Amino acid sequence: MRVVIQRTLSASVTIGGQVAAAIGQGLLVLVGIEESDTAEDIEWLVGKIANLRIFADDSGVMNLSVKDVGGEVLIVSQFTLHAMTKKGNRPSYIKAARPETSVPLYEAFVAALGSMLPGKIRTGVFAADMKVALVNDGPVTIIIDSKNKE
Repeated sequence: MRVVIQRTLSASVTIGGQVAAAIGQGLLVLVGIEESDTAEDIEWLVGKIANLRIFADDSGVMNLSVKDVGGEVLIVSQFTLHAMTKKGNRPSYIKAARPETSVPLYEAFVAALGSMLPGKIRTGVFAADMKVALVNDGPVTIIIDSKNKE
């Protein structure tokens, strides 16, 4: 499972011209699921995301988590995070999980993060054509891959 986390002042998802979800200060989390992902990947990532200290404390040091600042999280499914570009210029998405695998894992990911941050989770719509807008605060953008725990 691969995520791109962006610290936001605000973020939203629009589908068909209507805002489907919006947050203020918090995190935009783009989530890509691959066939080999499991509940263990979800558990590890959710712990990382909820406790990632990327918000400034009173001294201006990134020392607080989204939990600490009472921030919200907007989760958006993003199969293209598993694009392979080794051959040619057209990305291959062969590592991205098919819907029968990815939908239950995505829903479990949303539920697990929601249990750590009650009432703070908003989502896009899985597999929808979404327009994502954000004001990236910093900018701060972090990529985490559960298969490469750096």
